[in-house]
Amino acid sequence: MNHATDPLAVLRATRVLALGATLALIALGLAWELWLAPTGSGTLAMEMATAMNRSVGNVLFAGFGGAPSGAGATAGEERPVTSIGAQDAAIKLAYADSVVIVPGYGLAVAQAQHAIKEVADALEKRGVTVNYAIHPVAGRMPGHMNVLLAEADVPYEQLKEMEEINPEMPRTDVAVIVGANDVTNPAAKNDPNSPIAGMPIIEVDQAQQAIVIKRSLSPGFAGIDNDLFYEPNTSMLFADAKQAAADIASEIQEL
Repeated sequence: MNHATDPLAVLRATRVLALGATLALIALGLAWELWLAPTGSGTLAMEMATAMNRSVGNVLFAGFGGAPSGAGATAGEERPVTSIGAQDAAIKLAYADSVVIVPGYGLAVAQAQHAIKEVADALEKRGVTVNYAIHPVAGRMPGHMNVLLAEADVPYEQLKEMEEINPEMPRTDVAVIVGANDVTNPAAKNDPNSPIAGMPIIEVDQAQQAIVIKRSLSPGFAGIDNDLFYEPNTSMLFADAKQAAADIASEIQEL
């Protein structure tokens, strides 16, 4: 007897299996780091958990699903944002003296590292100082952003660790956040009730201006709203990171 297959059921099952496989691979990789290679990269896993102010198990298995209660704005509350296009972003960047680029998982998903390097190159031709702020847990593994930026031939000396770049933020004209979410959320230091309270962040909210390149206002891994999006000195550029960076680079060259 033939039974019709429900395509939606198959899709749901496939997604569940894919998520399970991903979690299993992460767990195996972390187990290798923590127990099978204690003198090598195991310290990276511990550093990752420490940087997030969470346990290793919590990093692995928490954070999937909706926002925790009490996080961010009240449910249903609409908070105003400032939205700009590539041309406006190019003008802000081109006339800055110093720019800090903060890459995150969104950059990896969009494969935008080469396009972002083109933006940096265009700015440097105008005499703008460009650096990259690297959070230890940006992306999906320690060193993820370093690898991607190295692929784009970003000079190593321009990669600044969190402890090194944060004191420079108040003197930074524009911080450009490319797909980095929780690691730039000022709630970590301003809201003691936030699920990420106490987690060290890249303090982009201290820059004179911030430009966030992101497809939407959707939350990151922690599942909470990012207060940075609603700061008065923040502009949102809603777009695919790779396309947005290419458009900004082109606009800078036209100025």
